[in-house]
Amino acid sequence: MDASVNRIQSSRDERALLIAIRSHNRKSEEVEYSLEELKLLVNTAGAVIVDSVTVRRESLDAAFIVGKGYVDTLLQFIEENEVKLIVFDLNDIRPAQIRNLEDRLKCRVIGRNEVILDIFARRARSSEAKIQVELAQLKYILPRLKGLGGVLSRLGGGIGTRGPGEKMLETDRRHILRRISTLSQKLKKYEQHRERTRNSRKSEALGAVVGYTNAGKSTLINLLAKDDLFVEDRLFATLDSYTRIVYLNPLQKTLLTDTVGFIQNLPANLIESFRSTLEDIENADYIVHVVDINALDLERNIETVEKELNSLNIENKPVIMFFNKTDGSDEQKINIVKLKYPGALCGSALTNTGIQDLKDRIGFLVDKTYINN
Repeated sequence: MDASVNRIQSSRDERALLIAIRSHNRKSEEVEYSLEELKLLVNTAGAVIVDSVTVRRESLDAAFIVGKGYVDTLLQFIEENEVKLIVFDLNDIRPAQIRNLEDRLKCRVIGRNEVILDIFARRARSSEAKIQVELAQLKYILPRLKGLGGVLSRLGGGIGTRGPGEKMLETDRRHILRRISTLSQKLKKYEQHRERTRNSRKSEALGAVVGYTNAGKSTLINLLAKDDLFVEDRLFATLDSYTRIVYLNPLQKTLLTDTVGFIQNLPANLIESFRSTLEDIENADYIVHVVDINALDLERNIETVEKELNSLNIENKPVIMFFNKTDGSDEQKINIVKLKYPGALCGSALTNTGIQDLKDRIGFLVDKTYINN
């Protein structure tokens, strides 16, 4: 597969300043981790990060988020550094705040959700994924149409404006509602096809590979299935779920499905639109939870994935936790992980370390469910 299909090129014209808000009830470590993750997201979306700052506020300013006084400081920085984009580490920014800031700063203002939606728009390759992303974009835009007003007409491309839904930005509410209805109907057809495919595979053991984005899920499946799924060291390198046959030994096989990676505060509309894909997890006989052992905040990554899994129908499903990328770790960290997560496996999909142990553990679960007997 041509890697250039999914790679997002950086654009020197899209020079971005990232802003995190630290309120009195947020720990500095939490803010720093979220900001570091936002840097990865913005980098993946293709912008050039000029700088990142953390602003302390007791509450968000209703008009300018950071307060009118700080806006003057921002304006000077923007002019001196030719910043074209301000990205707030906030899930949702009110349309009035966007309008006020863009009028004053003369550059585009977006939040975390817009960055994630943009990445998904650029990563979507299959027809189903494109429909899912456009549906999420339109559902995100719809309640904001009135408040955004002229902001939409000034959008000239860039992060938050790309993808299959961009052509709908300046259409009226009724047109968007009709488009949402049409896309929902199309998605139902894909869901029906997916259900038929699942039914045809009921005689075979099915596992779902889940994990925080960029944990190495696709690399692991490539190794196990001897396949060539797209792999890149960036967030959300693949959106489409793929199911592959994995031979655990000459007499035993299973099916493994690669699923979209999770991340903190994934937009609700995106989760809803990708619901049919997440059903692959619900229909699995077992789950392989892949964790990047070198993650900035390993525990938070695990909690985020487990939180999303708990929202799905996976009660009583066995879960194998596989700590990946040990080739970039040290023995002390590996031993700490083994002590803290007894029963978990450690290894590297890149160097084939610990993979046989993973195959044996999966084989045990397959035998236990009597599926391939």
